[in-house]
Amino acid sequence: MDLHLSKKVIIVTGGARGIGKSIAKALFDEGAIPIIVDKSTESIKTMPDGTQPSHFLQADLTSASACKEIIDDIVDEFGRIDGIVNNAGNNDGVGLEDGSPEKFITSMTNNVGHFYYMVHYALPSLTANHGCIVNIGSKTSITGQGGTSGYVAAKGAILSLTREWAVELLPYSIRVNAVIPAEVATPLYESWLRSFPDPQEKLRQVSKKIPLENRLTKPEEIADTVLFLLSDRSSHTTGQWIFVDGGYTHLDRAIS
Repeated sequence: MDLHLSKKVIIVTGGARGIGKSIAKALFDEGAIPIIVDKSTESIKTMPDGTQPSHFLQADLTSASACKEIIDDIVDEFGRIDGIVNNAGNNDGVGLEDGSPEKFITSMTNNVGHFYYMVHYALPSLTANHGCIVNIGSKTSITGQGGTSGYVAAKGAILSLTREWAVELLPYSIRVNAVIPAEVATPLYESWLRSFPDPQEKLRQVSKKIPLENRLTKPEEIADTVLFLLSDRSSHTTGQWIFVDGGYTHLDRAIS
């Protein structure tokens, strides 16, 4: 199926690793122009094969002014922005008992502030091109997790903003949706597994709780859904939260 994404300029924050990298690569394979925004220059080494270095921008997304500069640079170089995938985030472990008010606010800013900053500054270009926005959420905003108040509050805000922006941007035919993963086989997840005495046993324990096929979600499966939502194949879909999690969030785990 042709997703009609050829030559579309799509920003992917946190696009050099994990889920973001898979999204950027899938966009490139579809003939789109993924603009990868990541905080570390080291991340350029993991960019999708064939993607040009000019499509990588280093930035501290916690800075509103840096986000404005990114958007200005992209519009100057490419003349347009057709979509934004807000993906960057960090489960920083700022909890209720072990955190602090200051750390909580910082965590919220770090994990949801740039969603607003990027879309705010890109809005004129998105409006001109009837662009679309896909926000990457987390099942933790639905299920809770424990010990991660800042991250989970930010992820909850992301879902609320998805609905809010979908309403506000209706006059411009800008679609806004969210994709919500659960347990995804990324390098970061693998690193988390290695923190346990028996990583394979921990993986088995997690996998058996995922109803569909008792396995982790592949990053590519998240990317496929994101691309569909970016494309005009989903031209009448907006304000939706799409769970790509093998049924983890909503199905009874006892069936596994």
